[in-house]
Formats: sequence, structure tokens, C-alpha cells
Amino acid sequence: MQRGILKIIMPKQRVFSGIQPSGNLHIGNYLGAIRQFVDLQKTHEAIYCIVDEHAITVPQNPKELSENTLSTATMYLAAGLDPKKSIIFVQSHVPAHTELGWILNTITPMGELERMTQFKEKTKNGKKKTGILAGLFNYPTLMAADILLYKPNLVPVGEDQVQHVEFTRMIANKFNRSYGNTFIIPQPLIQKEVARIMGLDDPAKKMSKSAPSPNNYIALLDSPEKIQRKIKIAVTDSGKEVRFDKVKKPAISNLITIYSAFSGLSISDIEKRYHKKGYREFKEELGELLVEKLEPLQKKYHDLSRKKEHVLAILRDGAGRARPIAQKTLHDAKTKIGLVELK
Repeated sequence: MQRGILKIIMPKQRVFSGIQPSGNLHIGNYLGAIRQFVDLQKTHEAIYCIVDEHAITVPQNPKELSENTLSTATMYLAAGLDPKKSIIFVQSHVPAHTELGWILNTITPMGELERMTQFKEKTKNGKKKTGILAGLFNYPTLMAADILLYKPNLVPVGEDQVQHVEFTRMIANKFNRSYGNTFIIPQPLIQKEVARIMGLDDPAKKMSKSAPSPNNYIALLDSPEKIQRKIKIAVTDSGKEVRFDKVKKPAISNLITIYSAFSGLSISDIEKRYHKKGYREFKEELGELLVEKLEPLQKKYHDLSRKKEHVLAILRDGAGRARPIAQKTLHDAKTKIGLVELK
């Protein structure tokens, strides 16, 4: 008699992450976050947010914020996020985020917030002119609430956001110790090889959509002419050798990283391909590669941008699926700290 085989199906791990709807999304956002989001939805239970409430921690033009929020949602979809595989929603459409954010504020030491790198960087230059806004100061507690509401196992983030995930882990552990087991302690998930794409105009600083010069980044919606021009004028190191060395040749190493990420070639293969060739030929072919790889995404984006109601319907459905998950966690937290809830 043949024995049956018992097959145990393990539940999928859950991932949660989000992007701010501010400025132009660029290839650093795509390689470091969005592309990873798309891959993870195939193997994980995926929840992705557009964090518009984080965007308003610095002054925003209301019309631009609204447009950027829809643009970011459209880019999510154009890049391959599937609403049948992922929950896709806007942060402000789920009120539990700010409710839990306030609760976490009440157990967060000010010293923990003062040491956050992003807070230090954003207030370094503008502190004397505008003062420090409370929203910017409390940004990490809201980000912690974003994550903890959905009890994810993993949080895909760039290297610059790891400190925020560590803060989230710290505050979740503190809450669990004080009130009982409530939150899952998440782990950061970093795509090491493209964890940080640096600026084209300054390889010492991260590529940023808020950079003073648009020559810092390749926007996902840049025209072929813009892409090729920005790569052509990108900063390079002394010499002409196309060789990866982050210390001695940081500028060309950054461009090699971009080439590798979009082509699928290893860094050593790229070095071999351009052995005895100079920067000019390498940069010309990198520009052509980016134009080729971004064209399908751009076409899909422009097609979707003409279907605003379709995008809004996806966000409406996503918020409807996210709210029960978030509300259950919030109810548990509120009950444990002694807040009276009406049935």
C-alpha cells in the first residue's frame, strides 16, 4: 500500500513598503525600490503604499502633491505592480496610520528622534530660516506605524532607510514589552548590489529627486535626448579606464553599477567588454541602454495616465483591502494601552 505524501504549504511572508509622492521618480527609485517591489509580489504577500502624509512633513504645493500622488500610483502600475497580486493604496486613505503614529509618539524618547539621520540632514540648512516642524521631527514614528500596522516580516528599503526600520524594531519591542505581544518585529530587506545609486553630478551623494540640479538623476520619464545628454555630461574620474573601484573611481563605478542593473551583466563582464575602451564609448552605450530599457515603462505610464478613473479605482480597492488589516492591529494596540473602544 502506497503511503500518501503530506504536503505542508507554508504561508507566504508579508512585505510592506512605500514611496513618497514628491518630485520626479528616477532610476535610483526604480532600481532600489520599485523593481524589487514587482519581484517580491510574485513570492510574497505584498502591500505597497504611497506615503503622502510623509510628503507633507515639508511644505508642498497642494496641486502638485495631488498630481504627484496619482503619478506615483501610475508609475507603480506601469512598472509592473499588479493589483491582483499586491495591495496598492495611498497612506492618507487609511486613517489608522496617523492614529497608531500618535500612540507610538507617546512612548518615543525625543533623543531617539533627534539622532535620526534624515532629520539632521533636512534641518541642517533650513533650521534658522523656518524652524523645525513637528511633523518632520516625528516622521519616524509615523513610518513605524505604517510598517507595524500590517505586521510584515520584511520591509524592502534603500540603505538610507535602514535606520528607520531599526527605529521601528526598537519601538515595536518597547511596546510589546510594556503591553504584551502586539507587533511583529520586521527585518529590513536591501538589494545590496543596487542599494544606493549615486548622483550623476556628484558620486559622493545619493541620487535624489529633490536635488538642486536635474542633472543629478535620470528621471523615469526623461526623454531619450535628456537621458543621453545627462549620461554624456555625468561626472567621471581621472583617467579613461572603465574599471570598478568605489574608492579610487567612484563616478565611473556608479555608472557601471547602473549599467549592470539594467543590462543584467556582471560588473566583471562590463569591465571586460570595455577593456581598452574609454569613457566616451561606455557612456554612449549606457545612454542607449537606458533609453531602450525605459521605453516600455514610459509607454505604459503614458497609456495609464489617460485612464485616471482606472488608477483611482485601483487605489480605492487597495485602501478597502488595507483598512481591515490596519484596523485590526490598531484595535489590538488601543485595547492593550487602555483606550475604550465602542463596539
